[in-house]
Amino acid sequence: MNLELAGKRALVTGGTRGIGRAIVEQLADEGVSIAVCARDPGQVRETVAALKTRGVTATGAAVNIADGPALKAWIAAAAAELGGLDILVPNASAMAPAASDEDWRQSFAVDIMGTVDTVNGALPFLERSAAASIVIIATVSAVETSAAFGVEAYGSLKAALLHYSKSLANALAPKGIRVNAVSPGSIYVKDGFWGKIERDQPKMFDDVLRANPLGRMGRPAEIANAVAFLASTKSSFTTGTNLTVDGGITARVQY
Repeated sequence: MNLELAGKRALVTGGTRGIGRAIVEQLADEGVSIAVCARDPGQVRETVAALKTRGVTATGAAVNIADGPALKAWIAAAAAELGGLDILVPNASAMAPAASDEDWRQSFAVDIMGTVDTVNGALPFLERSAAASIVIIATVSAVETSAAFGVEAYGSLKAALLHYSKSLANALAPKGIRVNAVSPGSIYVKDGFWGKIERDQPKMFDDVLRANPLGRMGRPAEIANAVAFLASTKSSFTTGTNLTVDGGITARVQY
C-alpha cells in the first residue's frame, strides 16, 4: 500500500533508539522529512546522518524533554527548518522502573508534561497542515497490570496519556488534526529493557515469550508500521483510537 506520505514533515521525540529509531526510519523510507530529538548528542548526530542517507531532509538536537521552554524552542526551530509540520510522534519516556518518589516525578515530567509540551509546541504548525496527525506512543502497561514488573509509575502515567490522547482527539477534530495512540506490547531491543531481562533474568524472559500467543516478542519495525499507517491519509477517518500492537498478550476485550 502506498501511504502517500512522501513530502510530509514529521517531528519525533526520543527517536534515536528502539521504537523511536524504527519510526523515524520507516517514515524516512516513505519520503518524510524528519526532525528528531533525544538526550544524547552523539546518538542524535548519528541518527540524522543515517536518515539523510535515505534521501530525505533530516535535522535533530539533544533536548531535555522535561525542559518545556527548551523543548518548545527546538520544535519551533525544527518546524522552520522543515518548512512546517504534518506529523507529530511524542515517543520520549522516562521508562521509570519502579515507584519511588523520583520515578513518579520523572514519569510525570517526561511522559506527561513532555508529551503535553511537545503537542502544544507543535500545534501552531500542525494547524497549517492540510492533513495533520499526532500519534502518541503509550504501552499495554497502561491498561493491564503485571505482578512481574514494578512499573507502577510507568503504567499509571502512560494510562493518563491515553486519556489525554482521546480528549485531544475530540478537541482537535474541528481543526482537522487527527490524534491516535499506539500501545506496544513486549518489543525486543537488544540494548533495551527486554534485552537486559534476557541477559539478567532468562527465566522471566522465557516466561514472557511463552505467555504471548504468537510465541515471540515484537520488533520495533512492527510498531513503526502501525505509526506510519495512522499518520497517513489512508487512516483519514481514524481518530481517538488506541491501537494495541502486542501479539495478543493482553487479555482484555477492547470495545
